[in-house]
Amino acid sequence: MSHEHGEKEKFWLDNRELILREDILERARELANLLASTEEVRLYQEAERKIRENERVQNLIARLKKKQKELVAFQTTFRNQQMVEKIEKEIEALQDELDEIPLVRQFQQSQVDVNYMLQSVVGIIRDTLAEIVDLEAARGPS
Repeated sequence: MSHEHGEKEKFWLDNRELILREDILERARELANLLASTEEVRLYQEAERKIRENERVQNLIARLKKKQKELVAFQTTFRNQQMVEKIEKEIEALQDELDEIPLVRQFQQSQVDVNYMLQSVVGIIRDTLAEIVDLEAARGPS
């Protein structure tokens, strides 16, 4: 890629340079470790462990996956709409049964909580950066 010579050249940065700045990456790792130490993440990890160890939940998940594969087969290979509708109802019933398990609801809520926390952090970073960029643009060149 060629660039104009002169004033504009000194302001040009390759995206790889921005991505690979070690100080930014290090701060991101520190932030990730800090987030990993929150109560929300602890509750998520605990709920995930309980889900993995729960035989009923694992059985329902396995049955759901099997039904989903059957659904794809009847949609694409066999093109049988009657079976598709039957399997969709079976999947819905299995999903409802799974969603009624308190442990699963706890896990789902912990996912929502961790996702909200992450989205909040990303939003703060985005908004703060936008403020800084706008302030510097308003000040004009130094």
